[in-house]
Amino acid sequence: MPEVVACRTPAEGRDGVVNVPTWKYAAVRQAILAVVAEAGPEGVRFSALAGAVKARLPDHVLARLGSVGWHVTTVKLNMEVESELVRLKGSPQRLVSAIHG
Repeated sequence: MPEVVACRTPAEGRDGVVNVPTWKYAAVRQAILAVVAEAGPEGVRFSALAGAVKARLPDHVLARLGSVGWHVTTVKLNMEVESELVRLKGSPQRLVSAIHG
């Protein structure tokens, strides 16, 4: 059985857990952190996040990952729960690193 990360969501009333293989979680998390760091204090739009992450992942990871958008959303939500990412107030949704947010 492969190792997994139990991903949660910050949404109230949503108590479910989604298990993501550790290697997938680590690859997507690392790419998200790099994209958010590059965006600086203005943050990155959530709508641009999946494309930016996809551009950072090597082909061999993309070939085994599955849906980039689904994994980015799942990992991003868990990173919010873990206080690694912060949503900026307002719309559209923008994300910054909790270290710089």
